[in-house]
This record gives sequence, C-alpha cells and structure tokens, in this order.
Amino acid sequence: MRKFVAGKLHGIHVTAANLNYHGSITLDPDHCEEAGIFPMEFVEIWNKNSGARISTYVILGERGSRCCVLNGAAARTCQPGDQIIVCNSVYLDESKVTALTPKVLTFDASNNVIDRLTYCVSYDDDNRYRFSILDENARHLSVPLLVSGVS
Repeated sequence: MRKFVAGKLHGIHVTAANLNYHGSITLDPDHCEEAGIFPMEFVEIWNKNSGARISTYVILGERGSRCCVLNGAAARTCQPGDQIIVCNSVYLDESKVTALTPKVLTFDASNNVIDRLTYCVSYDDDNRYRFSILDENARHLSVPLLVSGVS
C-alpha cells in the first residue's frame, strides 16, 4: 500500500488562528465536500508563507463562510492571511492509482474557489505513467511525470 493524494485545498487563506481551542482546523463544509475532505479526517497542512508543515483533523465551520481557522497548537504555525495547502490522503495498492481522481480547489484572497481541478494518472502508449491535470471544463493542463516505468 502506498499513500496518495485524495483531495486538496490549494492556496486557501487562513482567516483566523484560535490558540485557546482544543485543536484542529475549521473549514467551510462546502469546500470540504467538494474536495472530498471529511469531518474528523486527519489532513496535512503546508504553510506556503512559512514552510511549516503540520498534521491535524478537520472540524466543520459555518457553511458558506469560506473560513479556514487554525485551532489550538496548530494556531502557532499559521497567521491570518497565510496561504496554506490542506491535503487529505488515502492508502491504495499502487495498481489502483489510475482509478484515483483527487479533486483540487484553488482560491482567491477571499477564499472563493478559482479553479476546480482533477488529478489523473493514466498509461501512455508505452505503458508508462502519464500525469494530467483536468480543469472543470475537462481541458487538459498536461504536466510531465518524471518517474516512469510500469511493468
């Protein structure tokens, strides 16, 4: 089994940091549902401003609020306005990677969704991995994959 990206909120902005809370990250349910992130699910958080990397679990905030609040100890790693990446994952047998279609949302400064992307892995004519990014209109934003070689 290998660990793969299952969904991602890429470049969402921190709206608050609440040190006096039990822990976690509070997110808008609309964003979570669209990216396939569940309440109480553990996620990794990567701060694009500071480089900090943490792991915590998701709790749901008010629907439609576009909130992204770091709570408890996590509040020490991010400041309001910081851009972060929130990523959940799944463990799969590597033979199932082509069936995986992670949803990735990108955001503007007010946490409105800008792009709705899907990551796709397929095989090329030589039976090597091919990685593509599709936008919501199914246009390919092709990205070369550096690692190849599937037997």
